Amino acid sequence: MSEEIKEQSVEDRVKEAIEMFRPQLQADGGDMEYIGLDEMNRVHLRLVGACGSCPMAVMTLKMGVERYIKDAVPEVTEVVQDGQDEDAQLF
Repeated sequence: MSEEIKEQSVEDRVKEAIEMFRPQLQADGGDMEYIGLDEMNRVHLRLVGACGSCPMAVMTLKMGVERYIKDAVPEVTEVVQDGQDEDAQLF
């Protein structure tokens, strides 16, 4: 692992991973918004567009997005979907 990668914060690496995965969601008419990273290294996202109302959204989040982010940033413990209202105000 290069020193440049080590110097990046966990949050910066998470944001990079999100940007790398995002085109896969956009290809199906969806997207995701980064909400934040909590003290337990859980990534909080909001799925939007076609992904926001898709019945397969939980599977996409866990089997796709979470797996990709955890591979890219091993410090991440989980990826969770936040709701449209009260959860987003936590960050």
